[in-house]
Amino acid sequence: MRKSHFPKASIGAYLIAIALAIALPILAFVALLLVQLENNERDALKGDTVQDAQALARVIDRQLQDMATTLRLLSSSPELERNDIATFFARTETVLRTDSLFVLLMEKDGQLRLNTRWPLGKPLGKTGNIAALQSALKSGRIEASDVFIGTNARRWVYNVTLPLEHSPAGAALAVTQDADELAKLVTTEALPPGWSAAVLDKSGHVVAAGGPTTLAPGDAFNKNILPKLIASSGVYQDEKVLPNAVLGYAQISGWSWKAVVWGPIASAQASLMSTWRFLIYGGVTLLLIALIAVYALARQVRITIQSIADMADRMGRGEIVSPIDTSVIEANQVAIALSNASFDRSVTEDRLHFVMHELVHRTKNLLALAQAMTRQLARQTDSVDSFQRAVADRLEGLARSIEVLTSEQWSGVSLRRVIDIHLATFLQGPQQLDVLGNDFLLKPEAVQNLGLVLHELATNSVKYGALSAPEGKITIEWTTEAGENGPMIRFVWTERDGPPVKPPKDTGFGTTVTKTHAAASFSGSVEIDFRPTGLVWRLTALRSTMERERS
Repeated sequence: MRKSHFPKASIGAYLIAIALAIALPILAFVALLLVQLENNERDALKGDTVQDAQALARVIDRQLQDMATTLRLLSSSPELERNDIATFFARTETVLRTDSLFVLLMEKDGQLRLNTRWPLGKPLGKTGNIAALQSALKSGRIEASDVFIGTNARRWVYNVTLPLEHSPAGAALAVTQDADELAKLVTTEALPPGWSAAVLDKSGHVVAAGGPTTLAPGDAFNKNILPKLIASSGVYQDEKVLPNAVLGYAQISGWSWKAVVWGPIASAQASLMSTWRFLIYGGVTLLLIALIAVYALARQVRITIQSIADMADRMGRGEIVSPIDTSVIEANQVAIALSNASFDRSVTEDRLHFVMHELVHRTKNLLALAQAMTRQLARQTDSVDSFQRAVADRLEGLARSIEVLTSEQWSGVSLRRVIDIHLATFLQGPQQLDVLGNDFLLKPEAVQNLGLVLHELATNSVKYGALSAPEGKITIEWTTEAGENGPMIRFVWTERDGPPVKPPKDTGFGTTVTKTHAAASFSGSVEIDFRPTGLVWRLTALRSTMERERS
């Protein structure tokens, strides 16, 4: 008996141990996951910070692109080609339809010819950011300027400038907007509490800002941070410059500006501490509840197992037990299985007694048949060798019938199969046998008796009849006819194309089997016709003596 590595204990103790073995590692694993989650949260926070900066960059990019589209639309005005400033002024008011954007028309030296912020005809000076104008004229494409104090507006503004090629009206067209108007787009609603956002120009000054930051348009951003923001987007983190904080940035695609967001790490991970507290308090509470539930479950399972054990004990004593009803579905299934097993055991024992009785009966019949066969052969053989051969040959045919019956558990065998089994070894080729008739199952007794007759007919045919010649043929045919006592079967063995047949002078064991034994076994009549063209053997009997009844 194999020795167990576990101590003997009640099922309740084992269930509690299972609960602890499951719960404690899970709690420890969850704690480990939270530690890992905290690290992952930091990494995720960096990724989210970059995404927030990229989102702000996309918002500002749309604003700048809209301004650029407005400039392209205005630059194609025929009024500019005709240098019709008054009409162009009226067109810009129709196109803009807003009080926050204004159009500027400038000469190469920065002199303003038009500023829709003011009425047409008012004297205007030069633009407040000539460097931005020169940069746009040099590159030949639309550019956004750094933030600057407007010459006429006297407030922080920025320009989006479009160079005009060969235009008589001026060298460049620009759309200007107050920095405070752009700040309306710099929202921090999607950011964690306490976080700020800003848009920086090419020189590192704040164009617009939002959130709790104290930065205003025109303020210089942190000089220690700016040189590190060299990629198209990324994260900046330095405990000395930004203690317990993180900054994300993104270059505004196609422009010289950047979008930045920054704030404290703690505010972004506030939910993680709440999760820690929930894990500790909730884990302890759930563990206590689990132990109480396991104890109650163990008590119920113990009672159920004891009831099942009692059923098994009674079944071992040979009783037929009825199933018990418990609160455990699987236990009820076991109880039903035990009850069915006890009933099946009783039925099997009864069947075993029956089979033993049948075995004794069939053994007696086989021994009686073998005894009669040996006595008959002993009288007709003149030497021990011929007697042994004759007995072995007949026993071989009988053995084939018993073998096929055993394979079918003595439930019956089809007539065609019996014919095939007994004639297979006698035929020189399949063309020598024709079988005609509707197949049906033979009784076990009919399998033995008919098999013995077929074996004897085939043996005689090989010696004297059709099977002794390669061209010889045998036809086996059976038909059913009406009779007074029930359906009659006519079973006919016909030989042809063999040597001429002559009636035997003496009758031997073969004749006894094919005529006397066959007639007695099937309670019918047998006719043997020794025709010169070939032997014809007929058996007429009630079909019920051969056919097994279907259950």
